[in-house]
Amino acid sequence: MAKEPKAAAATPDTGAPAKPAAAAKRKKEFKKKRDRRVVPHGVVYIAASFNNTQITITDTDGRTMCWSSAGAIGFKGSRKGTPYAAQQASLAAAGVARDQYGMKSVEVRVKGPGSGRESAVRALAAAGLHIVVIRDVTPIPHNGCRPPKRRRV
Repeated sequence: MAKEPKAAAATPDTGAPAKPAAAAKRKKEFKKKRDRRVVPHGVVYIAASFNNTQITITDTDGRTMCWSSAGAIGFKGSRKGTPYAAQQASLAAAGVARDQYGMKSVEVRVKGPGSGRESAVRALAAAGLHIVVIRDVTPIPHNGCRPPKRRRV
């Protein structure tokens, strides 16, 4: 236990113990506020499958800043694969990137055969992001793997 000085042990008139002077003058320590990261240019990855559309916005180094998908917006079941759901997901992700990170221009990379491909790109432009280039990065096999057997319905 720490020893208190004898002068601060009791006040002369009341006899009650006095508060230590160090505790009264202690200042509150505040954590330094995190600086807002400003990323003017980024890359948008759109993965459009038949069942869902996922939008990921990264900086030019590939670090994810924000993302959204049709399922994260609240669509369920077969409605996740619709162009409207892809548009809403794209608007949500672009709004966060524009407001929180100050993003102005993007490069778009679209992957997959889904119906939300074009509506997601249009929504990015409608959200106020300047689209520099649109690339289709859908993987195409060069007769590598054997395809699955034909569906019988």
